[in-house]
Amino acid sequence: MRDFSRMIRLVLVIFLLFWSCVSFSQSLTQTVKGRVLDHQAKTPIIGATVIVIDSDPIQGAVTDSEGFFSIKNVLIGRRSIRVSSIGYESNYLSNISVTSGKQVVLELEMKESLTEMEAVQVIAEKKGELHNEMAAVSAISLSVEETSRYAATFGDPARAALSQAGVTTGGDDLMNEIVIRGNSPKGILWRLEGIEIPNPNHFAEVGSSAGGVSMLSANALSNSDFYTGAFPAQYGNATSGIFDLRLRKGNIDQHEHGVQVGMLGLAAHSEGPLSKHSNASYLVNYRYSTLGLFQKLGISILGNQENIAFQDLSFKLYIPSKNLGSFSIWGLGGANTYAYKADTINTSDYYFEDEGQSMGVVGVTHIGYLSKNTHLESILSASGYIQNHLEDSLRLQVNFKESIKQNQVRLASMLNHKVNARNTLRFGGIFSRLNFNMESEAWHDDEEIFVNFLDEKGGTNFYQTYAQWKHRLSTDIDFNLGIHHSYFGLNNKSYLEPRAGLRWQINPKSTITSGLGLHSRMESLALYIARSEQEDGSEIQNNRNLGFTRAFHTVLGFERMLKPGLRLKSEIYFQYLFDVPVWPIDTISNMEALTFSSVNSYDGYTNLKLSNDGTGKNYGVELTLEKFFSNNYYFMTTGSLYQSKYTAIDEVERNTVFNGNYVFNLLGGKEFLFKDGRNVLGLNGRFILAGAKRDTPILLDESRTMGYTVKDFTRIYEERLPAYVRFDIGVSFKRNRPKVSSVYAINIQNVIGYENVAYSYYANRADRVEYATQVGIFPNLSYKIEF
Repeated sequence: MRDFSRMIRLVLVIFLLFWSCVSFSQSLTQTVKGRVLDHQAKTPIIGATVIVIDSDPIQGAVTDSEGFFSIKNVLIGRRSIRVSSIGYESNYLSNISVTSGKQVVLELEMKESLTEMEAVQVIAEKKGELHNEMAAVSAISLSVEETSRYAATFGDPARAALSQAGVTTGGDDLMNEIVIRGNSPKGILWRLEGIEIPNPNHFAEVGSSAGGVSMLSANALSNSDFYTGAFPAQYGNATSGIFDLRLRKGNIDQHEHGVQVGMLGLAAHSEGPLSKHSNASYLVNYRYSTLGLFQKLGISILGNQENIAFQDLSFKLYIPSKNLGSFSIWGLGGANTYAYKADTINTSDYYFEDEGQSMGVVGVTHIGYLSKNTHLESILSASGYIQNHLEDSLRLQVNFKESIKQNQVRLASMLNHKVNARNTLRFGGIFSRLNFNMESEAWHDDEEIFVNFLDEKGGTNFYQTYAQWKHRLSTDIDFNLGIHHSYFGLNNKSYLEPRAGLRWQINPKSTITSGLGLHSRMESLALYIARSEQEDGSEIQNNRNLGFTRAFHTVLGFERMLKPGLRLKSEIYFQYLFDVPVWPIDTISNMEALTFSSVNSYDGYTNLKLSNDGTGKNYGVELTLEKFFSNNYYFMTTGSLYQSKYTAIDEVERNTVFNGNYVFNLLGGKEFLFKDGRNVLGLNGRFILAGAKRDTPILLDESRTMGYTVKDFTRIYEERLPAYVRFDIGVSFKRNRPKVSSVYAINIQNVIGYENVAYSYYANRADRVEYATQVGIFPNLSYKIEF
């Protein structure tokens, strides 16, 4: 706590020094520009009027033949935009952050009016629009500003999602696992630029959807769509949630750059036009870990036994053409290493570990306009994932060795046709070629042999097709209907999944939403091809014919604008999981097997035989009260009460490991303006109170006899660990100068140092049950400059 107090005093001194050095000068301005598109057809709207509200004199612009607009000399600070056009409903975007170091680039969409009249004024205030207009329920748009503003998110969309209703951690503060409505984190689908990608996190495990540090950067991201249930028909291979991420386009008029230094890493980004004669642009962001940089300089922060490093890169090239539509070349990649060296001199430690992962994806996206109301979007991507893991004793005896290599080639195409203002049709397909080269073996002391779990090289295909129809019954009622089909070539499994959604604005302030549908999720490829040796010495892939985990989702929601900028939102949901992998009856020999279900796993694979005979159910109610950012402050409080149950092969219903029963969040922030808004002090906080994950009681006598932890699987997940409590804070100071803006920030996760429990275990030397705790105070200092 003494070091923490010194850190806070240092930060305050830095802020005071900046205030004392600030001098008065003329008002600073910036350019606000962007493009206006038809919400359904995604085609440009010509002649739309864009106005900066409350500007004096009025500042505005009219969109050109390609839908672009530009408004110069807009005062820095928080500004609001209104866009209107004859035959369309007006759009309103409030409290846009305008800074001196970077132009504001917006992409605005407008809905065609169902009535023959001039621009229609939208009364109900809302947050950012979802990229997918087919979504009706359990979906939010997470803006880059929100991701950066929320305390202790470290620019990570997954950590920002923890503030949403029904979302909690997986039980490890160092990881960005997200548990949605009691589901395993591995049920989440990651998408980038409209197509599925491998897990975009450093320090991830096989089959996991999370990791220690995100490869994604707020410097390169656009708004993200986050789904927690009842997904539209366009999405497949997910049962828990979906992150649909987009990279933003670079500035088409001028070059802009930025540098960010923090405890997590040193990052640099750049963007600008590729040509003076077109609207082509580039965007690139690179980061290298601070710990890795110190280690290269010979400074060992973690000591001589541990070595941690990571780096990541993201980019996007946007190239429009006159007659062939637009092309985007984009990519994301990262690599990380971890090494642990035994201290054989001062201790009896003999353990060595080397681990490394890398992930990369590159893609080409083409959007072609076949007519004013029809466009075809096609995406070709290639991705890969490599994980190497080695454990040994004194560098003499290998105990475990694993090499997982996977690469995928995906081709997706979607045809979107706006029939008229009431009807939109969407058809698409995704072809995935999944290649793998996997090896895994472990040393068994009893038999003094290596046991091989994986030794397979090959590939298979995965096909997905879908169709969607959205119908606007009236100005107030949107209805969508769709169907998704999946086919897995490895074992010829096929799934047909109908989906439906409804959004009904019953009056200017109140809206009812609902959705239902079937969903499914593939297991990790390692699970399908892992093999085991039979009594006759032959080998068999026990799970090659295993099916997907399936789920039926149904959601009913209600939204109410209590007053301008203050929204109350509630949802009740029920999810029925079936075809869940469990241990089948013919392999059972103990209670651990009888009670096993994959709904309780975070990641990994097994070579033991599984069957699709398990079930589960999640149900609950969620409530969100949110005050959108205005008058220089915001807040949001969420509450969720839920149950998460499962049934294994013994047909007994039990709690899942993720059944915490409740989660409450309170977050908010305030900005203080100085020097006519040129300098901004931001204070943000977040408080989380949640029921912790479940635990299995320990058999003390048996643990004493064996000398290690022995669990009572007859009472699996009957106990719940102590409640999860966390308070995060963020303090930032933004300074605007001519053509340059900078931000000093400190974000502290778990600022009060509360020791949340990770798990229980039997301590042999102490002869008692003890609790391992999670990470304590975790600070991150950073400095960012844009010019």
